[in-house]
Amino acid sequence: MPVPDYAPVSFSLDGQVAVVTGASRGIGQALAIALAGAGADVALLGRDEAALGETAEAVRKTGRAAFVRHVDVADVASIEAAFAAVAGEFGRVDILVNNAGTEEVRPSLDVDEALWDRLLDTNLKGAFFCAQAAAKLMTGENRSGGRILNLCSLTSKVGIPTATPYGASKTGLVGMTRALAAEWAPLGIRVNGIGPGYFRTALTEGFYENADWQTAMLGKIPLGRFGAMEDLMGAAVFLCSPAASYITGQVLYVDGGTLASI
Repeated sequence: MPVPDYAPVSFSLDGQVAVVTGASRGIGQALAIALAGAGADVALLGRDEAALGETAEAVRKTGRAAFVRHVDVADVASIEAAFAAVAGEFGRVDILVNNAGTEEVRPSLDVDEALWDRLLDTNLKGAFFCAQAAAKLMTGENRSGGRILNLCSLTSKVGIPTATPYGASKTGLVGMTRALAAEWAPLGIRVNGIGPGYFRTALTEGFYENADWQTAMLGKIPLGRFGAMEDLMGAAVFLCSPAASYITGQVLYVDGGTLASI
């Protein structure tokens, strides 16, 4: 039999417009730069406009356009205004990375309503309404869909003591990912997630300052090291690219084998 004439695999995002929330530092900043490196223009959303400006400079060094806009993802009106501004700047949205999030560890008996609301409003409600705003732009006139990538967590799969509100929000994000993937597939929108393992960020810096904690955590990671931002960057580009065109409703855990070994 003749060898099929396969189409070449493409990881290119040339001509695409990506929106990244929480893009001022850490994972959001890294993913914004990764998407730009793959060819996308990037709208950078967050609360720290000065830090967003630094990310914008890094994006522009790749040769792609960057647009900075303040947003509070716990405020639906702020989300709607931010996406309207992105539409005004670029005229379209092809990719959304729902990265904005917050975390605070606290014994569950001490969790109060304010903490619960702050984490759930930011990590879950905010992600949903950003996805909704993006989907409206992905399915407008002459549009045929897009890709949404939600930043989940190991706490989406396992229980972590003192992280109940955070784990609840991230577990909810997995359910949201699956439901939106099923509902929006006919619209041409793919919805997936990434679940980072142990990565050093501003949110987790306090843990890494504890040498005993580092030793204990490394003992749980089969690959024997903490994650580097590049480990997430490649995964994000893949899931947002044509190479992943038949993948939706999935969460890819980038964790050095942690979950596989539990």
